[in-house]
Amino acid sequence: MVNKDDVREAAQRTAWNPVAKLADMGVRPGHAYTAAFISIGLSVASWTLSRKSSSRPQADRWGLFIGQWAPTFLALGIALEKEKRS
Repeated sequence: MVNKDDVREAAQRTAWNPVAKLADMGVRPGHAYTAAFISIGLSVASWTLSRKSSSRPQADRWGLFIGQWAPTFLALGIALEKEKRS
């Protein structure tokens, strides 16, 4: 008879966990949070600079595109914190 805990443990050993791989490579939550704040700054900067050189809709799209990176980096930072605790 196969125990459910044994199956769960085997699945965890063989599963690919990209957050754990990043943590093993030395990426810390602070790195992800720093990248989030940098992306916010880049978003504002790209919006401001592209507003001067191109049309306003294009500038808005660039600013929004780069601004969408920040939540991804914040979520990655939280995931790395959870990985560090486990």
